[in-house]
Amino acid sequence: MSEGTRVEEAGAPFAVAVVGAGAAGLAAALAIARDGIPTALVGRHAPVADGRTVALLDGSVRFLEALGAWEAVAPHASPLCTLQIVDDTGSLFRPPPAQFRAAEIGLDAFGWNVESARLVESLRARARAQDNLTLVEADAAGAVPGETAARVALADGSAVEARLVVGADGARSPLRAASGVRVRDWTYPQSAITTILAHARPHRDVSTEFHTRSGPFTLVPLPGGHRSSLVWVTGEGAARRLAALDDAALGQAVERQARAMLGAMRVDGPRGLVPMRGLAVATPVAPRLALIGEAAHVFPPIGAQGLNLGLRDAATLRDAVLAAARDRRDPGSRAVLDGYARARRVDTAARTAAVDLLNRSLLSDLLPVDALRGLGLLAMTQLGPLRRLVMREGVLPRIGAPELMRAAR
Repeated sequence: MSEGTRVEEAGAPFAVAVVGAGAAGLAAALAIARDGIPTALVGRHAPVADGRTVALLDGSVRFLEALGAWEAVAPHASPLCTLQIVDDTGSLFRPPPAQFRAAEIGLDAFGWNVESARLVESLRARARAQDNLTLVEADAAGAVPGETAARVALADGSAVEARLVVGADGARSPLRAASGVRVRDWTYPQSAITTILAHARPHRDVSTEFHTRSGPFTLVPLPGGHRSSLVWVTGEGAARRLAALDDAALGQAVERQARAMLGAMRVDGPRGLVPMRGLAVATPVAPRLALIGEAAHVFPPIGAQGLNLGLRDAATLRDAVLAAARDRRDPGSRAVLDGYARARRVDTAARTAAVDLLNRSLLSDLLPVDALRGLGLLAMTQLGPLRRLVMREGVLPRIGAPELMRAAR
């Protein structure tokens, strides 16, 4: 196997073809191929924008360890030992700041924050060396399901055949659109400013999320103690004005918004401006197609749920494909696909609803909404069993967790 393999016309089909070479697609292809299942990974390995980071929760790190991809990432990741939430809405029902410590649920850290480019490059390196994995460096032009296999047409005129096609081709997934899967999508009157910051005071492995009237403002630790990644969700107009500031002025604006808790701020990486939107599918499956990652769900960058949810998709699909292989069943059969859809339904719906509800509650100035949000946070702070339950479920669902995310570290 070598990177850039071209497949002119397939003979015997692959068991699985994963379309999309981002983090979720790479992880899915590696997870399936490592168990001896012939797999193709279709997609060009486009550069990852510098400066974007991802907070990988404990279950996702266990998954990456099982894939052999974590060792190269770990030296560049910062532990998230404490999560702090500060209500900065100005509400009459504003609770005191709340802190959640990983040690309370027996973990060294809730997760680790790392630059996205390092994660993807580590996964790519593993993919280049993985047996049973063929890399097809071409864009997919579409997929047509058949009775025993699906045919993935490539932009260069060649094709790949597989019993199961995995759509990991992003929020605007062409495979999802062609499949006819019903989609509900929506937008928020917000955008997110993203960048990396250097700061005078140490972060002490504490991730802080300020809840403001225009959305969450979050600082997540990076290695070295004096660097953090920023996700500042705010109104579209305000976000455009912030994006137009020079580095010095933006650093000062961040310092003010953070109440100077980390001292003087300096922009220390590229910036991004991301419109806030959401997407949910009626079902993540269609004939000989399974959707994972942002092809199946999109929501605002709140609570580090996005990519972690996509990695759970990948790990759950691996379990379904492996079980089918052990029983000599067709991995693209309706029964296997329906089992995958059932396994992902509750987790995906719950995370999507929770993030949407929190974001919309911050935008509302209705007193009952403020009261409910404040009471909820206060209850988690004061009630130990509830707090621990929420922390555990936030890191990894206890029911239905995929096998490679339960592996001992």
